[in-house]
Amino acid sequence: MAKYRKLGRTSDQRKALLRNQVTNLLYHGKIVTTEAKAKEVKKIAEKLITLAVKEKDNFEEVKVTAKVARKDKDGKRVKEVVDGKKVTVYDEVEKTIKKDMPSRLHARRQMLQVLYSIKEVPETNAGRKRNTKEVDMVAKMFDEIAPKYVDRKGGYTRIVKIGQRKGDGAMEVLLELV
Repeated sequence: MAKYRKLGRTSDQRKALLRNQVTNLLYHGKIVTTEAKAKEVKKIAEKLITLAVKEKDNFEEVKVTAKVARKDKDGKRVKEVVDGKKVTVYDEVEKTIKKDMPSRLHARRQMLQVLYSIKEVPETNAGRKRNTKEVDMVAKMFDEIAPKYVDRKGGYTRIVKIGQRKGDGAMEVLLELV
């Protein structure tokens, strides 16, 4: 007896499909898929959420000084002539950053094995590269999803049956975060 469903795919296709669906579930909050796929995605998603809840507050804040390029009113770097060369002018800025403890770093890396990176394209300039943003899914897990489930002991997702799909009659379900 297998410990997982094969879903009629080779192992690399199956892994890619599940990673994609888990990423979309955590990004959008719900997905519509077949019952067998939903049960497999649910297993993976629940483990990731549990990991995020356990390591949510396991960091320390550290003050760091960093060199940042000075910019003018147009957002371009300010240049200065030194010894006949144009050199960018830098200012020292003190920043507070979150430094992960070793167990949280390990959890972050485990999540990165499963989650894909997501690019957010704005509605107005759809298809343009200029205003796209890279969404850090691991940070979203720690900052948005984990705080919602701190008091909950498992059962972070729910499967709601929708009905049979018209094309092949497969049972479709809605998999959503509770």
